Amino acid sequence: MTLKNKVAIVTGASKGIGRQTAIQLARLGAKVVVNYASSHANADEVVETIGQFGGEAAAIRADVSSVADVEAMFGETMARFGRLDILVNNAGMMEPAPIADMSEALFERHFAVNVKGTYFTCQQAMAHMATGGTIINFSTSVSGAMLPAYSVYAATKGAVEQLTRQLAKEFGPRGIVINSIAPGQVATELFLNGKSQELVDSYRRMNAFGRLGEPEDIANAVELLVSDRARWITGQTIRVNGGFN
Repeated sequence: MTLKNKVAIVTGASKGIGRQTAIQLARLGAKVVVNYASSHANADEVVETIGQFGGEAAAIRADVSSVADVEAMFGETMARFGRLDILVNNAGMMEPAPIADMSEALFERHFAVNVKGTYFTCQQAMAHMATGGTIINFSTSVSGAMLPAYSVYAATKGAVEQLTRQLAKEFGPRGIVINSIAPGQVATELFLNGKSQELVDSYRRMNAFGRLGEPEDIANAVELLVSDRARWITGQTIRVNGGFN
Protein backbone atom coordinates (compact mmCIF):
# COMPACT_ATOMS: atom_id res chain seq x y z
CA MET A 1 0.00 0.00 0.00
CA THR A 2 1.15 3.52 -0.71
CA LEU A 3 -0.19 6.87 0.46
CA LYS A 4 2.04 8.85 -1.87
CA ASN A 5 0.63 12.30 -2.72
CA LYS A 6 -1.89 12.07 0.13
CA VAL A 7 -2.08 14.41 3.11
CA ALA A 8 -3.11 13.37 6.62
CA ILE A 9 -3.96 15.24 9.79
CA VAL A 10 -3.38 13.28 12.99
CA THR A 11 -4.68 15.08 16.06
CA GLY A 12 -2.91 14.55 19.35
CA ALA A 13 0.10 13.27 17.43
CA SER A 14 2.91 14.35 19.75
CA LYS A 15 2.76 11.21 21.91
CA GLY A 16 1.50 7.65 22.17
CA ILE A 17 -0.91 6.29 19.60
CA GLY A 18 -1.02 9.55 17.66
CA ARG A 19 2.77 9.69 17.37
CA GLN A 20 2.99 6.11 16.13
CA THR A 21 0.13 6.66 13.67
CA ALA A 22 1.75 9.79 12.22
CA ILE A 23 5.05 7.96 11.73
CA GLN A 24 3.45 4.94 10.08
CA LEU A 25 1.33 7.04 7.70
CA ALA A 26 4.44 9.00 6.76
CA ARG A 27 6.35 5.76 6.09
CA LEU A 28 3.60 4.88 3.62
CA GLY A 29 4.22 8.14 1.78
CA ALA A 30 1.66 10.54 3.26
CA LYS A 31 2.51 14.10 4.16
CA VAL A 32 1.45 14.40 7.78
CA VAL A 33 0.23 17.24 9.96
CA VAL A 34 1.39 16.46 13.50
CA ASN A 35 -1.19 18.23 15.64
CA TYR A 36 -0.49 19.06 19.27
CA ALA A 37 -2.10 21.21 21.95
CA SER A 38 0.81 21.92 24.31
CA SER A 39 3.67 19.45 23.72
CA HIS A 40 5.57 21.51 21.16
CA ALA A 41 8.91 19.82 21.74
CA ASN A 42 7.39 16.36 21.40
CA ALA A 43 5.61 17.34 18.18
CA ASP A 44 8.89 18.67 16.75
CA GLU A 45 10.52 15.34 17.66
CA VAL A 46 7.86 13.48 15.65
CA VAL A 47 8.43 15.76 12.66
CA GLU A 48 12.19 15.22 12.97
CA THR A 49 11.74 11.44 13.17
CA ILE A 50 9.63 11.48 10.02
CA GLY A 51 12.21 13.62 8.25
CA GLN A 52 14.98 11.14 9.10
CA PHE A 53 13.48 8.54 6.76
CA GLY A 54 12.64 11.05 4.04
CA GLY A 55 9.06 11.76 5.03
CA GLU A 56 7.40 15.15 5.13
CA ALA A 57 5.54 16.49 8.14
CA ALA A 58 4.60 19.74 9.85
CA ALA A 59 3.72 20.39 13.49
CA ILE A 60 0.60 22.52 13.87
CA ARG A 61 -0.73 23.60 17.24
CA ALA A 62 -4.48 23.46 17.87
CA ASP A 63 -6.62 22.70 20.88
CA VAL A 64 -9.36 20.61 19.28
CA SER A 65 -11.88 21.81 21.88
CA SER A 66 -11.63 25.27 20.26
CA VAL A 67 -13.49 25.62 16.95
CA ALA A 68 -11.32 28.60 16.05
CA ASP A 69 -8.16 26.53 16.58
CA VAL A 70 -9.58 23.68 14.50
CA GLU A 71 -10.49 26.03 11.65
CA ALA A 72 -7.00 27.56 11.75
CA MET A 73 -5.35 24.12 11.66
CA PHE A 74 -7.29 23.06 8.59
CA GLY A 75 -6.59 26.40 6.94
CA GLU A 76 -2.86 26.04 7.57
CA THR A 77 -2.93 22.46 6.29
CA MET A 78 -4.53 23.56 3.03
CA ALA A 79 -2.08 26.47 2.70
CA ARG A 80 0.95 24.18 3.23
CA PHE A 81 -0.11 21.05 1.37
CA GLY A 82 -3.04 22.05 -0.84
CA ARG A 83 -5.26 19.08 0.00
CA LEU A 84 -6.48 16.72 2.72
CA ASP A 85 -7.13 13.00 2.31
CA ILE A 86 -6.98 11.48 5.81
CA LEU A 87 -8.14 12.72 9.20
CA VAL A 88 -7.31 10.71 12.32
CA ASN A 89 -9.12 12.11 15.35
CA ASN A 90 -6.81 10.74 18.02
CA ALA A 91 -6.73 13.71 20.42
CA GLY A 92 -8.58 13.01 23.63
CA MET A 93 -8.58 13.25 27.40
CA MET A 94 -9.22 10.69 30.13
CA GLU A 95 -9.31 11.59 33.81
CA PRO A 96 -11.35 8.89 35.55
CA ALA A 97 -13.34 9.93 38.61
CA PRO A 98 -16.26 8.40 40.49
CA ILE A 99 -19.53 10.30 40.21
CA ALA A 100 -19.16 11.70 43.72
CA ASP A 101 -15.91 13.40 42.72
CA MET A 102 -16.71 14.52 39.15
CA SER A 103 -16.70 18.31 38.89
CA GLU A 104 -18.67 20.29 36.36
CA ALA A 105 -15.46 21.66 34.87
CA LEU A 106 -13.93 18.19 34.39
CA PHE A 107 -17.19 16.87 32.95
CA GLU A 108 -17.34 19.71 30.43
CA ARG A 109 -13.66 19.37 29.51
CA HIS A 110 -14.14 15.69 28.66
CA PHE A 111 -17.00 16.49 26.32
CA ALA A 112 -15.24 19.54 24.85
CA VAL A 113 -12.15 17.57 23.82
CA ASN A 114 -13.57 14.12 23.05
CA VAL A 115 -16.94 14.99 21.48
CA LYS A 116 -16.85 18.63 20.40
CA GLY A 117 -13.31 18.20 19.09
CA THR A 118 -14.28 15.17 17.03
CA TYR A 119 -17.43 16.77 15.67
CA PHE A 120 -15.90 20.04 14.50
CA THR A 121 -12.82 18.45 12.96
CA CYS A 122 -15.26 16.30 10.97
CA GLN A 123 -17.09 19.49 10.00
CA GLN A 124 -13.85 20.94 8.65
CA ALA A 125 -13.16 17.68 6.84
CA MET A 126 -16.51 18.04 5.10
CA ALA A 127 -15.37 21.45 3.86
CA HIS A 128 -11.81 20.56 2.86
CA MET A 129 -11.33 16.81 2.37
CA ALA A 130 -10.78 15.43 -1.11
CA THR A 131 -13.31 13.05 -2.63
CA GLY A 132 -12.51 9.50 -1.59
CA GLY A 133 -10.93 10.50 1.72
CA THR A 134 -10.89 8.68 5.04
CA ILE A 135 -11.84 9.77 8.55
CA ILE A 136 -10.96 7.69 11.61
CA ASN A 137 -12.35 8.68 14.99
CA PHE A 138 -11.30 7.20 18.32
CA SER A 139 -13.64 5.52 20.75
CA THR A 140 -12.73 3.05 23.51
CA SER A 141 -13.39 -0.56 24.41
CA VAL A 142 -14.07 0.66 27.96
CA SER A 143 -17.58 1.51 26.72
CA GLY A 144 -18.28 -2.23 26.59
CA ALA A 145 -17.28 -2.77 30.22
CA MET A 146 -18.51 -1.51 33.59
CA LEU A 147 -15.43 0.03 35.16
CA PRO A 148 -15.70 2.28 38.22
CA ALA A 149 -14.83 5.95 37.62
CA TYR A 150 -14.99 5.74 33.81
CA SER A 151 -18.62 6.82 33.37
CA VAL A 152 -17.97 10.24 31.84
CA TYR A 153 -15.09 9.10 29.64
CA ALA A 154 -17.15 6.16 28.35
CA ALA A 155 -20.11 8.48 27.73
CA THR A 156 -18.00 10.75 25.53
CA LYS A 157 -16.77 7.81 23.51
CA GLY A 158 -20.30 6.46 23.14
CA ALA A 159 -21.15 9.83 21.62
CA VAL A 160 -18.18 9.54 19.23
CA GLU A 161 -19.45 6.15 18.04
CA GLN A 162 -22.88 7.59 17.33
CA LEU A 163 -21.42 10.61 15.53
CA THR A 164 -19.40 8.25 13.37
CA ARG A 165 -22.44 6.13 12.55
CA GLN A 166 -24.75 9.06 11.83
CA LEU A 167 -22.22 10.98 9.72
CA ALA A 168 -21.48 8.06 7.40
CA LYS A 169 -24.34 8.91 5.04
CA GLU A 170 -23.43 12.59 4.98
CA PHE A 171 -19.89 11.80 3.87
CA GLY A 172 -20.83 8.86 1.64
CA PRO A 173 -21.96 10.84 -1.42
CA ARG A 174 -18.42 12.22 -1.68
CA GLY A 175 -16.85 8.79 -1.37
CA ILE A 176 -15.48 9.58 2.10
CA VAL A 177 -15.46 6.70 4.58
CA ILE A 178 -15.70 7.34 8.32
CA ASN A 179 -15.12 4.77 11.05
CA SER A 180 -14.11 4.57 14.69
CA ILE A 181 -11.38 2.53 16.31
CA ALA A 182 -12.01 1.45 19.91
CA PRO A 183 -8.71 0.47 21.54
CA GLY A 184 -8.49 -1.54 24.72
CA GLN A 185 -5.81 -0.84 27.30
CA VAL A 186 -2.72 0.50 25.53
CA ALA A 187 0.62 1.21 27.21
CA THR A 188 0.66 4.97 26.72
CA GLU A 189 1.40 7.82 29.11
CA LEU A 190 -2.30 8.75 29.07
CA PHE A 191 -3.37 5.27 30.16
CA LEU A 192 -0.61 4.48 32.66
CA ASN A 193 -0.67 7.84 34.46
CA GLY A 194 -1.67 7.43 38.11
CA LYS A 195 -2.22 3.65 37.97
CA SER A 196 -0.53 1.26 40.38
CA GLN A 197 1.41 -1.71 39.05
CA GLU A 198 -1.21 -3.98 40.60
CA LEU A 199 -3.98 -2.25 38.64
CA VAL A 200 -1.98 -2.34 35.40
CA ASP A 201 -1.36 -6.06 35.88
CA SER A 202 -5.09 -6.63 36.37
CA TYR A 203 -5.79 -4.93 33.04
CA ARG A 204 -3.24 -7.18 31.35
CA ARG A 205 -5.27 -10.18 32.45
CA MET A 206 -8.48 -8.84 30.89
CA ASN A 207 -7.62 -9.69 27.27
CA ALA A 208 -6.79 -12.86 25.38
CA PHE A 209 -3.03 -12.29 25.23
CA GLY A 210 -2.20 -11.23 28.77
CA ARG A 211 -0.49 -7.98 27.79
CA LEU A 212 -1.27 -4.34 27.25
CA GLY A 213 -1.63 -3.16 23.69
CA GLU A 214 1.15 -1.11 22.14
CA PRO A 215 0.67 2.07 20.08
CA GLU A 216 1.79 0.11 17.00
CA ASP A 217 -1.14 -2.31 17.44
CA ILE A 218 -3.56 0.59 17.03
CA ALA A 219 -1.61 2.34 14.27
CA ASN A 220 -1.70 -0.92 12.31
CA ALA A 221 -5.50 -0.82 12.46
CA VAL A 222 -5.41 2.76 11.17
CA GLU A 223 -3.31 1.53 8.23
CA LEU A 224 -5.95 -1.08 7.48
CA LEU A 225 -8.79 1.43 7.47
CA VAL A 226 -7.01 3.95 5.23
CA SER A 227 -6.23 1.30 2.61
CA ASP A 228 -8.22 0.99 -0.60
CA ARG A 229 -9.31 -2.50 0.48
CA ALA A 230 -11.35 -0.95 3.31
CA ARG A 231 -13.50 1.29 1.10
CA TRP A 232 -16.67 -0.74 1.79
CA ILE A 233 -16.35 -0.25 5.55
CA THR A 234 -18.03 2.91 6.85
CA GLY A 235 -20.03 3.98 9.87
CA GLN A 236 -18.50 1.20 11.95
CA THR A 237 -16.66 0.93 15.25
CA ILE A 238 -13.79 -1.56 15.17
CA ARG A 239 -12.73 -3.02 18.53
CA VAL A 240 -8.93 -3.26 18.53
CA ASN A 241 -8.34 -4.65 21.98
CA GLY A 242 -6.75 -8.11 21.95
CA GLY A 243 -10.01 -9.74 22.98
CA PHE A 244 -10.87 -7.42 25.89
CA ASN A 245 -14.51 -7.92 26.87
